[in-house]
Amino acid sequence: MAVLMLFFKKIFLLLVEQTNLYYQQHLGRQARPSCRQPDITLPDIMTFTAIALQIGHIMKDTLHDYWSRLKQMHTPFYGKTMTRDRFLHILRFLHFADNSRRPDPGEEYDRLWKIRTVFNTLNQAYSKFYNPLKHLAVDEVIVKFQDRVIFRQYIPKKRKRFGIKIYKLCDKSGYTYDTKVYLGRDSCSATDDMTATHATVKTFDLQSSRLRTQTIYGQFLFIAKTF
Repeated sequence: MAVLMLFFKKIFLLLVEQTNLYYQQHLGRQARPSCRQPDITLPDIMTFTAIALQIGHIMKDTLHDYWSRLKQMHTPFYGKTMTRDRFLHILRFLHFADNSRRPDPGEEYDRLWKIRTVFNTLNQAYSKFYNPLKHLAVDEVIVKFQDRVIFRQYIPKKRKRFGIKIYKLCDKSGYTYDTKVYLGRDSCSATDDMTATHATVKTFDLQSSRLRTQTIYGQFLFIAKTF
């Protein structure tokens, strides 16, 4: 838990702030007043996250089945940890960014703006708590994703053919030092001599905050020829 809080405390606090804000905005749009739910707290978000992770280990037909009282389906953990209605309330209003601050579409529009703060916070934590080893490498991972998003990738040779492509800067210990999500063709970064993929990978060498701002010398960056 201490390690989890080291990297994710700021993100949990962001979730508390933005989820409560989104719920307040929802109440303001309602024509008739409804029963107000208590504000979400940091322990609520941490408990919600724990349950969401646990759900991935026990497969049931519907989300409501995890709180079922039927003898053949009952799993006491979920009901004792958080009520079903509270979990569903948090799930419904879970937010990472203020919708009222949505950027205007344009050449510099950030397709990841809703969770950009999450990635920035994680990358800052990755570089803050660890100094990389001498040899660094850039590789890609595919995070399975079946929903609709413009930068979802289809790579038939991968085991996870559909998903979000993320580039990672790692050392030989396997520690992730920086991450960048591939957002598709970007007219701002792609040129006649450089593809958008190459431009995304190149930012590790040029923009990685730790390598740029801290006094660290002697690193070797290995990049596959396919990039």
